[in-house]
Order: sequence, then structure tokens, then C-alpha cells
Amino acid sequence: MGTHRMSPENVERFINEQLKEDLRVYEKRLKELNAEMLEYVQLKHMIETILTQDNRSVFKTQVNVGGNMFIKARAENVEHILVDVGLKVYVEFKIEEAIRFVEMKIKVLTKEVDVVREKSIETRAHIKLALLVIGDSQQLHTTQDDR
Repeated sequence: MGTHRMSPENVERFINEQLKEDLRVYEKRLKELNAEMLEYVQLKHMIETILTQDNRSVFKTQVNVGGNMFIKARAENVEHILVDVGLKVYVEFKIEEAIRFVEMKIKVLTKEVDVVREKSIETRAHIKLALLVIGDSQQLHTTQDDR
């Protein structure tokens, strides 16, 4: 039985075409998940602010209308709020239900971030290992050639 050895060129091609592409995908997904989690954390803080108010009949705030431009807003009734539950689908929640949903969503996103981060770390380790293998094999070839 013959053993199949990958040449340093093939390993390098695998690193560039597969591993680095996987790493790019993981980093992009991490960025998206962190942005989504930030939105839910901000929503949680807003809901907590509403819950600490004695008078919930009127709530004044500033709303981001895009490009970090804000306008003043006033809600007449904050007993119910609309929450984006994903895929641009909004569900009306009572304020107490909304805080429970947001906390659950943050936990789910945190676990997903942890999984993707682990995959990213694992891929980085594979890249480093492959580069070490290339370096060692090139060093081995030069020492054998010197003999």
C-alpha cells in the first residue's frame, strides 16, 4: 500500500482555498450575530427602563431613523410593544412577555456566538498547523539536500 503525501503546494492551496474561506465565513457570521445581539441588548435596556417607570402611559425616547440620525418620539401606551422575532417578522408582546423573549433570544444568540467562535478558533489552529507542516517539510528537504 502506498501512502499519499500532500505536497507543500497542495497544502498551501488547501489553506488558501478552503481554510481561509471558512475562516472568512465564520468571522462574517460572528459579526452578524454580535450586531443582532447588540440590538436585543439595547431593546432589553429600553424595556427595563419602561418597567422601572411608575407612569407607563407616556414614554419619551429618541428613535434611530438610520445613519445614526435620531428623532424624538413619544409613545402614548407602552403596555404592548412590537418585537422583531427574526426574518423581519414582528410580534406584539405585553411588556413583561417582551422582556422574557428578549432575554431568551440573547441567551440563544450567545450560545450561537460561542459555537461559531469555537469553529473560528479551530480553523485558525488548522491553518497554523498546516503552515507549520509546510515549514517543517521545507526545512527537512533543505537539510536532506545539504547532505
